[in-house]
Formats: sequence, structure tokens, C-alpha cells
Amino acid sequence: MARGGILALGVAAIAAAGFYVTGATPLDSDALAGLGGDPAKGKTVFIASGCASCHAAPEAKGDAKLVLSGGQKFPSDFGTFIAPNISPHPEAGIGSWTLSEFASAVTKGVSPEGQHYYPAFPYTSYQRMTDQDVVDLWAYWQTLPADATPSQPHEVGFPFNIRRSLGGWKLLYLDDDWMVASAETHELERGRYLVEALAHCGECHTPRNPLGGLDTGNWLSGAPNPTGRGTIPSLRPDALTWGPTEIAYYLETGFTPDFDSAGGHMVAVIENFAKLPASDREAVAAYLKALQ
Repeated sequence: MARGGILALGVAAIAAAGFYVTGATPLDSDALAGLGGDPAKGKTVFIASGCASCHAAPEAKGDAKLVLSGGQKFPSDFGTFIAPNISPHPEAGIGSWTLSEFASAVTKGVSPEGQHYYPAFPYTSYQRMTDQDVVDLWAYWQTLPADATPSQPHEVGFPFNIRRSLGGWKLLYLDDDWMVASAETHELERGRYLVEALAHCGECHTPRNPLGGLDTGNWLSGAPNPTGRGTIPSLRPDALTWGPTEIAYYLETGFTPDFDSAGGHMVAVIENFAKLPASDREAVAAYLKALQ
């Protein structure tokens, strides 16, 4: 075979291999078999995960935040991502999805059509959710109001609009290992689960590399604000000198020991944490103070 033909075959083989490894892999269809959902427990997962904080309509307040019609904009270095409608509406939302499709989206970042979701959707954290929490969350989802508002397309240009490339991104950065490997007590284990999974604190409080992957070597050490205005503070003990009681109080009220108050997206985070049991806020505080 001529050299040109061999080269062409090599290029084709590399391209085929790249196409294969960047494919979207949904959750195993048997992963949730035999699990029943509890809407009451799912409500707690929903609150802790901040689903309404991103997917409610802009400026929605109170019970209106349970209408997950989307529309909020989230700027980034790669473009502006717009939260979609994820209400139970069968056409405009996700009402036609199965539990398995929902779980694949939440924990794998894979759509029912087999496409990759952008990691502006924090499945990079949600991948650590327990199967039971996912099933309970889905059960609660069925109780939420449907809304027919159409989703808006993301404002993302070339080459970041090539969804297939996210398969390579996932190979580099989608890792379900815990950032803190051991949790010696139930409280620390719960705090780790809240910080690293449900509440996805690291998605904002950890810096990112040029490709948008979390710089896990600087876990929770603060990051530039994606809006371009200011920075998101470090939560590590050398920077966050508040005591556990002060951290828990802040998560409940939004008030700092310096008589300041939370602003920006933290307002919604605190609104969620205030609805959780006091033990959850205390668990987060214990986790943060135990960071090395």
C-alpha cells in the first residue's frame, strides 16, 4: 500500500477511535432497579441541590420558584449558558422522560437523545449522589407544576458549541472520587456529601483551568467570579476563620460575624440551606473546618 494510503488509514483509525471514546454513555439501565421513590425525601434532595435556584424563571420568588421554566443566564469564559425548562411539562420540559433518562442526565450529563450536557449543569458534582437520592428526587419532581415556556438556546460559539468535544472533556475531568477521601464521623460524611455532591459548592468556590476543569489541587480555595465582577471567596480554614457555629448561622441567615450579609448567588444558596435541618448546616461547617 502506498504511503499516502497508509497515512489515510491511520488518520481514519484515529478519528474513529476519537469518535468512539467521546460518545455519551448513559447510566446503566439496571442501576436503579428495585428502588422506590419517596417524594418527601426527594424534596430535601431538591432543596439541597439548588435545582430551583438555577431553573426557576429570573426574579421568581416564593412558590413561583417551583415552576422550573428556566431562562436564567450564566456567563462564562466559553459563552453564556441559559437554564432550560425542566418542569414536568411533556413537550417544553422533561415530563416525557423516564427515571433512567433523568438519572443519566443528573449523574452522567447525558441527554435522552444521547448528547453531552455542558458542565454548567453540575453533574460533575451530582455524579456522587446516591441512587436512592436520585430516585427520591425524581418522585418529588412529579409533584411540581408543569410549564410550557420554551427553553432558550445557549449563547455559545464555535468551537464550544460542538457537543461531541465534551466527551473528551469528561474523560479529563469527570471523576466521581471524593475530594476529601475519608470522613471519620457521620457528621463529616454528611458534610462531605452536601458540599461535594448535592450543594455542589466546589463548582463556584474552586478555581478552574483554561479548559474549564476544576483545579482540584486548590479545592474550595476561591475563584474568579464568572460574571467578571470580583471573586468567589475561599472556604478553606486558613481563609475562612469563622467558627463552626458562625458558619452554620451564616448558612441559615446570611449574616456574617462582621455584621455583613450575603449577596449574589449566595442569597439563593442560603435560602436553600435555611430550609434544611440544623444538623445539615452544622455538618457543612464541620466539613469546612476539617479541611487540611
